[in-house]
Amino acid sequence: MLDLVLSSVEQGVLTLTFNRPERLNAWTDAMGRRYFDQLAEAEKDPEVRVIVVTGAGRGFCAGADFQTLNAIQDGSYEGEPDRRPTTFPATIGKPVIAAVNGACAGLGMVHALVCDLVFTADEAKWTTAFARRGLIAEYGLSWILPRLIGQARAMDLLLSGRTFTGAEACELGLVNRSVPRENLLEEVRAYARELATHSSPASMAVIKRQVWGDWNRTLEASESAAVRLMADSFRRPDFAEGVASFVERRAPGFPPL
Repeated sequence: MLDLVLSSVEQGVLTLTFNRPERLNAWTDAMGRRYFDQLAEAEKDPEVRVIVVTGAGRGFCAGADFQTLNAIQDGSYEGEPDRRPTTFPATIGKPVIAAVNGACAGLGMVHALVCDLVFTADEAKWTTAFARRGLIAEYGLSWILPRLIGQARAMDLLLSGRTFTGAEACELGLVNRSVPRENLLEEVRAYARELATHSSPASMAVIKRQVWGDWNRTLEASESAAVRLMADSFRRPDFAEGVASFVERRAPGFPPL
């Protein structure tokens, strides 16, 4: 079970790698539990400032494992899904960046898009797939997609279930950046190291909570909350260090979260 998601930390960046390459990292209950456990552990680890999530081999995550889907269909499914919601990465106080290296389908697409930032290989194959399997827009994707790319484009991807490339995902505004596959992890880790070095962990945690939480707020409510949060930030050591490092023209030494 421990090998289902590989982990390594370097320069404040934790890389988590889905590790079922022979199945294009298709999702299982066990892999999901391990992934969420590692996210929870990373949140408590002061060494970790940014989290990168990718897949081993040719896929990021090809969706739910077909053995699971077959068991659900014939009534023999006895699995125990994790009780934490699929949106769990959005609740982690550290930035989570998806590095979509290959096949990203169905549930795998959901897991990519509940990360805070998404980089993809140009050649990666994306698809919602649900309508072509007799399913529906799962786990909040009907909420996330229209907010990312607009209703018309979301309807296209959900109703057609068509396959599209990482390059098109970038054109649609679904992801932050699309790059050649061979450069993907290098670019993602360089970006992650930039965050780990120059951005306050406390600030990133609050900003992440604001962005995910403010989607359902009015502008007035968001502004009012921001005033309170700004007052809190003035009292943190991160503020003093951020100003001092700018004035002294040096890299900041922000405390861990």
